Amino acid sequence: MCYEIPSFIVEVMSTVTAPRTRTPAPARPRVRLDWRLRFGALSLIWGFSFLLIKVGTERYAPFQVTLGRLVCGTAVLMAALAVKRQRLPRGARLWGRMAIAAFFLNALPFSLFAYSELTIPSALAGICNATSPLWGMALSLVALSEDRPTRVRVAGLGLGFLGVLTVLGAWQGFHGIDTTGTALALLASLSYPVGWIYVRRTLAGTGYSHLSMTGGQLLLATVQLALVTPLFTGPPDRFTLGPLLAVAALGVLGTGLAVLVQYGLVAEVGPTTAQMVTYFIPVIATAAGVAILGEPLRWTTPVGALVILAGAALTQAGRKGARQVGAFRRRA
Repeated sequence: MCYEIPSFIVEVMSTVTAPRTRTPAPARPRVRLDWRLRFGALSLIWGFSFLLIKVGTERYAPFQVTLGRLVCGTAVLMAALAVKRQRLPRGARLWGRMAIAAFFLNALPFSLFAYSELTIPSALAGICNATSPLWGMALSLVALSEDRPTRVRVAGLGLGFLGVLTVLGAWQGFHGIDTTGTALALLASLSYPVGWIYVRRTLAGTGYSHLSMTGGQLLLATVQLALVTPLFTGPPDRFTLGPLLAVAALGVLGTGLAVLVQYGLVAEVGPTTAQMVTYFIPVIATAAGVAILGEPLRWTTPVGALVILAGAALTQAGRKGARQVGAFRRRA
């Protein structure tokens, strides 16, 4: 959810598109929930996404879960586009680049998380997701020339991956941890910053709104999964209500509504504050997995998660996200 967006990703969002200048229509007064309530709701939605994936994969194949969430999430954004009377982007070259972004930001990580939760607890998947800022910093130091390393950020990177080893119990030979499932979850978290580096390099300044670009991206990811899923699994022999509702909620809330809420938060309070949701996701995912699904909890899991979050916070020290908030003007 997962569409969990670390500060590296939120920072990119503030510069991905430069909306076309147009004469603003007279604003209509509207009632909006306090941003703190929306922040809390977003944390809960993305934190519970890992539980929903787990419930979905109990009855449906991982690709089916991913396809279902993409269909539902895309439907939400298409409805939002219709309400706001916005159109999808145009141009074959642009859609080709968006297809690559859709693969790395949606189709691939969503599928990897679904496959990982066949063998690992949802809590562990949520904690692995928290490593995205670490991967993002490591990759940006190589791929983005303006992202210079500092001692604090390098220390955060080392601390974060020490936290990963703590969660896995490396000194015990990874006893009790499914290494394949954990590796898939870590690869999923790596896929997000890979995708956003690509977005930053190829899709900046398109002139289309964030809603338009994200709607097109999810539509392309849906098409990708629709083509791949029949190659690896057949249709379900029956539909079980609980897992079916979990997949629907995962798509409507975690992939559709959450994106709209997130854009609003970035526009209102800035990327630096909005990205703090990243640090609540593994806590909520762990609590939900243990309390609702009865997943086991070893002392290494919460301790390692805290170390990962501390490292992730250090890797974001001195980033330009706060200074770039003025460049972000929501047109979605």
